Amino acid sequence: MTSSKDDIFAGLRKIDTPTITNVVATYPKNPLCLGLYNPWTENWYTDTSIRCLYPDMGPVVGHAVTCIYGLPDPNYSGRLSFMDVIDALDAMPKPTILVIQQKWPPELMAKAGLAGEIMVTSMMSVGCIGLLSNGPSRDVDAIRKLGFQLLLGGVTAGHGEMAVQAVNVPVSVGGMDVAPGELIHMDENGAVKFPADRATQVLQNAETMLAGEAEQLARLRAAKTAAEVRAAGSAYSAKPKA
Repeated sequence: MTSSKDDIFAGLRKIDTPTITNVVATYPKNPLCLGLYNPWTENWYTDTSIRCLYPDMGPVVGHAVTCIYGLPDPNYSGRLSFMDVIDALDAMPKPTILVIQQKWPPELMAKAGLAGEIMVTSMMSVGCIGLLSNGPSRDVDAIRKLGFQLLLGGVTAGHGEMAVQAVNVPVSVGGMDVAPGELIHMDENGAVKFPADRATQVLQNAETMLAGEAEQLARLRAAKTAAEVRAAGSAYSAKPKA
């Protein structure tokens, strides 16, 4: 496949996140599955703690930029700021998705509405298209108009003083471990990660898988008996393209 990166990303945006997970790791014995992770023992997709705010937007895909937010620590006062996050977004290949691991005391975890309209607008100016975070954010009505996707732990109206504790370090958000530069694909079903250098294979295999599923679904919709359902066969028997 000699498609440009833009073409590959455009193709990935046409595919739902569950199909991407199927190709990345869900079915290790499937010839279309790349087997990049052990599906049960490694943390490569998000869990039910993450909520998609704009399900009608459809899938988005981008390179992960990561950071950790929490309460101000006098030992790190002034060391990092939101501009360090912006610099990291600016330096990463585009498009980007910011992955924020929020670390708050338990009594604050559900109350820190971290990223609002001004933060998101700043992020968009340097090529960021979405935010994935284990905690809440706010201004979701204003952000809806910007075409920027949010997958969050929730929504709340306010926050107190906060601080950036680290930028572009490994993080864990919603049951998914993320390293800077990995690709994040996310939609209303959640998010999945995979190495950026496997994007072409992921796209090829996902397209093949969807074509097989479409054929199987057509047979299933025409089926009237259990025997006909059984005869519809597997959607995943096709071999990946060479």
